[in-house]
Amino acid sequence: MRLRLIGAGLGRTGTTSLKVALERLLGAPCHHMMEVFAHPEQVPVWHAAARGEMPDWKAFLAGYAASVDWPSAAFWPELAGAFPDAVILLSVRDPESWWKSASETIFQTLPLGPPAWRAMVEDLMRARFTFPLDRDACIAAYRRWYEDARARIPRERLLEWRASDGWAPLCKALGVAVPEEPFPHTNTTEDVQAMIRAGDLLAKGAGH
Repeated sequence: MRLRLIGAGLGRTGTTSLKVALERLLGAPCHHMMEVFAHPEQVPVWHAAARGEMPDWKAFLAGYAASVDWPSAAFWPELAGAFPDAVILLSVRDPESWWKSASETIFQTLPLGPPAWRAMVEDLMRARFTFPLDRDACIAAYRRWYEDARARIPRERLLEWRASDGWAPLCKALGVAVPEEPFPHTNTTEDVQAMIRAGDLLAKGAGH
């Protein structure tokens, strides 16, 4: 199996909904942070990548047909090189809206995670985004991230997508039929906050 789609968008841009949708369209797993919670043996591999020690991406992600969300999105350039035929999906959101959502959800989970996972995420943020996670630095990093992606992703491979776009752009890019069921909009801010209060967010891997 090979990646047919590589997500280059940050978390809290509809990536959990994308995971569900892409698994429906491709009939195979889509990598997402929840996969790291389900497979903690992946943590050292991602941590090494954060330090510049890249794995054999084809071997490491052999069981997946797509990837979205952190940590894989941090390595979209490397994945784009390893899978040259894959669509590169840039899921987007207004920066202020993104910050509000991220700061009220996923950024609150960082102190709650297992030490090895937390160290991996923090090193990855330092290497590829920004850390510590204060508002102005994060919004500036968000803007840089998307400017860089738009400048570097070849136009013929780029698909920009918002959660409101639903199935159609994904299906067109992948050459598959549009499902009859509604697009799966999941993992709202309210959903994540409820899981944080219940203490089972990390167990379910739904922070993104």
